[in-house]
Amino acid sequence: MSDEGRDFDAIWRDIGPTLWRAILAYSGGRRDVADDAVAEAFARAIERDRQIHEPRAYLYRIAFRIAAAELRRDGACPERDVPLEDEHLLADLAPALRRLSPSQRAAVYLHYVADLPVREVATLMGTSSTAVRVHLMRGRRRLAELLGEDQRDD
Repeated sequence: MSDEGRDFDAIWRDIGPTLWRAILAYSGGRRDVADDAVAEAFARAIERDRQIHEPRAYLYRIAFRIAAAELRRDGACPERDVPLEDEHLLADLAPALRRLSPSQRAAVYLHYVADLPVREVATLMGTSSTAVRVHLMRGRRRLAELLGEDQRDD
């Protein structure tokens, strides 16, 4: 890191859109929550630049915390009829994702859509790999139930 600090423009280009889509999925399709959480996470990271060891993990962790706090404050219902727009998600899957718990939704999105390994999902969510595996297992079960498919632990 140089004396001027990190290049947050480059960090945004590297992870910004993926982080935003992850928060969008986590929030059940609430664009306002995704916009606010990601913007606030970047603002905090810029403010605390020299105190942050790993900016990517920090940004994910803070954005998820901000989104969770906003959803709690709003008394948000994950089943809201808000469009979940992401070119990677099938139309039938989006409503089912909204019915998962926020942690299951985040783990499923980061692992299966963003294609991140369990260890990295754990780091980004600020939890253990074991907890992520539990969220993935429960998320798969719930999605299978919601989508009317046989459960498979592939």
